[in-house]
Amino acid sequence: MQDEPSPIELTKSVADFLRNDITPLISGHQAFKLRVAINILDLVTRQLTREEDSDAAEVGRLRALLGIDGSVTELNRVLADRIAKGELDLATLGLADHLWATTMDKLAVDQPNYASYKRELGRGG
Repeated sequence: MQDEPSPIELTKSVADFLRNDITPLISGHQAFKLRVAINILDLVTRQLTREEDSDAAEVGRLRALLGIDGSVTELNRVLADRIAKGELDLATLGLADHLWATTMDKLAVDQPNYASYKRELGRGG
C-alpha cells in the first residue's frame, strides 16, 4: 500500500511519542514496561526499514551459493539442509561471507547498539 503515513512512520511516531511525552510521567515498574514497549516499536521500525534490502541481498547471496532460485525462507531451508548433510561447510566458497553478512544484517535490526556489532562496522566488516 502506498498510503501515508507509512507503517515505518507510524511505528516511529508512536515510539517517539511514548519516549518523549509519556516516559517522563511514569516511574517504577510501569516505566520499565514502557521502555520495553518502546524498544519493541524501535525494533519493528528498524525491521520495516531494512527488511526489503536485506532480504534481497540475502536471496542474492543464497542463489549464488546454492545455484537455485526461491524465497528467502525456501533458500534458507535448503542451506540448512545442505549444511546438516555435510554438503556445505565453512570451507565452501562464499558460505562464511554469506553467514557473516546475514548476521550483520540481523544485528543491525536486533541489536544495533551491541558493542561488538559497532566494532565490526567500524572495521568495514
